Amino acid sequence: MDIIKVLVDEFKLKAKHIENLIKLLDEGNTIPFIARYRKEQTGEMQDTVIRQISNRLNYLRNLEDRKNEVIRLIDEQGKLTSELKEDILISDTLQRVDDLYRPFRQKRRTRATIAKEKGLEALAQVIMKQEISEEDFRLCINTYIDEEKGVLTEDDALAGAMDIIAEIVSDDADIRSIIKKIAQDTGVIVSQAVNKEENTVYDMYYDYKETVKSIANHRVLAINRGEKEKKLKIGLHLDEDKILNILMDNYIIDNLSTTSTYLKDAIIDGYKRLLFPSIEREVRNNLTEKAENDAIDVFSMNLKPLLMQAPIKGKVVMGIDPGFRTGCKVAVLDETGKLLDYTTVYPTEPQNQIEKTKTKLKEFIHKYGINLIAIGNGTASRETEFVVADMIRELNDETNFEINGEISYIIVSEAGASVYSASEVGINEFPDLDVTIRGAISIGRRVQDSLAELVKIEPKHIGVGQYQHDLNQGKLDEALKGVVEDCVNSVGIDLNTASPSLLKYVSGISTKVAKAIIDYREENSKFISRKELLNVKGLGPKTFEQSAGFLRIPDGDNPLDNTGVHPESYDIAEKLIEIGYKNFDIHQIAKELEVGIPTLKDIIRELERPGRDPRDEMQKPILRQDVLKIEDLEQDMTLNGTVRNVVDFGAFVDIGVKDDGLIHISQLSDNYIKHPNEVVKVGDIVKVRILDVDTSRNRISLSMKGINQDMY
Repeated sequence: MDIIKVLVDEFKLKAKHIENLIKLLDEGNTIPFIARYRKEQTGEMQDTVIRQISNRLNYLRNLEDRKNEVIRLIDEQGKLTSELKEDILISDTLQRVDDLYRPFRQKRRTRATIAKEKGLEALAQVIMKQEISEEDFRLCINTYIDEEKGVLTEDDALAGAMDIIAEIVSDDADIRSIIKKIAQDTGVIVSQAVNKEENTVYDMYYDYKETVKSIANHRVLAINRGEKEKKLKIGLHLDEDKILNILMDNYIIDNLSTTSTYLKDAIIDGYKRLLFPSIEREVRNNLTEKAENDAIDVFSMNLKPLLMQAPIKGKVVMGIDPGFRTGCKVAVLDETGKLLDYTTVYPTEPQNQIEKTKTKLKEFIHKYGINLIAIGNGTASRETEFVVADMIRELNDETNFEINGEISYIIVSEAGASVYSASEVGINEFPDLDVTIRGAISIGRRVQDSLAELVKIEPKHIGVGQYQHDLNQGKLDEALKGVVEDCVNSVGIDLNTASPSLLKYVSGISTKVAKAIIDYREENSKFISRKELLNVKGLGPKTFEQSAGFLRIPDGDNPLDNTGVHPESYDIAEKLIEIGYKNFDIHQIAKELEVGIPTLKDIIRELERPGRDPRDEMQKPILRQDVLKIEDLEQDMTLNGTVRNVVDFGAFVDIGVKDDGLIHISQLSDNYIKHPNEVVKVGDIVKVRILDVDTSRNRISLSMKGINQDMY
């Protein structure tokens, strides 16, 4: 297989760029480094494209390795033919290779292998040839009767031979390929209730059918979960008569032959007992894998904008982790996220200390000049929000209330805050604090710098996907780690303030090297140049090459150390500064300095905006001063909202009431779209219209149809 050609055809890219990328990957370069600093070699491929190609490259290489292994294993059995070898070599999937290997694979003891041990394989071949007369067939059967081998009668011999035939039919790679196509084209997934009288969240699947080719990925995951919880029975329905006719046409040469009846029975048994269950498993596994991959893609798609949310800078923040019985944990953070103070208040059931809570919060606001209150969106969030909104109204009415700017509040996703609170990272940061206070700190810091705070939590716990606990955890972790890595490196981090959690996501830096950087920083106060990184234990030239461009030193000896310019390009940057590049033609400069135009453009962009944070260009989150109730909503009312989650069937939007509203995919656009991510992403500020409000079930239906979003 020509892997380069396959990748070129699939990704529609130039062969030289694919070849260069593979070489760069094989040399140990990281994806963020390649995407940022090797644009000329790759034709300016984006990091997401590089990851897709890298994953596909690994698959194709594994496929080639598997082909060679299968050829070797069959050859060692002395059963490799030139035709079979060619079939294996031209296979384009691992499944096809495994199907071709199936008849030669060492099997556990089956009815067929037991029959072979009894010497009945030759009898099976006689039956399949359909050439023997009735009289000769009877004589033939008798020659296989052997008490020592456990073949006591003609029926024993026939049964064993038919078991062998059934397995031959089941292992036939071409037959399997035909039936798989039938399953894909016309198969139907059938879902039924284990107990129809029981009310569950799966009631829509109690008597449900959908074709294999049309069933939505999120429904596959839903019925899988229902089956796992023993609420649903799931099966695959195929046109059995059609398939059996195909099998008969393939194997029956003469319907009137002596052995055709036995052969037909063996074929039917092989299909029902072996082939169909195997195909059913494979079809469902394929559906599940496709659905899981899609869910991982959705999770990744949602995670990136959440991490890349615009930081709210220059504000003293009060983080509140709401609760009922144990109260609301409150943490005050300065503009840099440093903890100033903390307490616990009890504005909710059962204590209902509303006035006492307001007094304490006002005390903090006056003492520390708090500008923003961040409220977690979990248990008791809504009740806490009412108290905070009422307190803000009172503060606005107080004539003696003075603060640097107005005070607002924001509802923040607290997904993963409890995980952080009890984690080693959280304990190391605040060893003397109660676990719940750490949660309030995390909530407050998320509005100050979402990326810096959320990297402390395993990405799968951040809660912006669907069915994440049902997915392949290895695949999910790998994909989400890639998203975090891309975000961290696109922003860049301050080498002198970055936490170990941030550092370990920097291109080329391992957890061990991140710790070594922290140790060096503690011993030497701070880094004054990027070159100092080479003094860090375990950080060699290769790691320096991969990481240096993503690490910033705002007040270092060299101003270029606070830019995304890689040290390997400092001489070019310095020449640009000397010649006053702004008045020159970029193509002329590139030629004179012998540098690629993409790299030159990046260097100029960094020189024009040193310390640039790409998140500053993102939409700012909605800050609120008053609370909205579901009872306040009316049909056709228009509101601003924040997209909290995007899934296959739509988007969930926070419009300021307790429960997020749903914009179904059919209401996201005036034009047809295949997926909601074509229109919205997590963190987007959108204008929506109320379609319907169901107060009994706290469900809100929204629409973006016919609404101009240009200003949002």
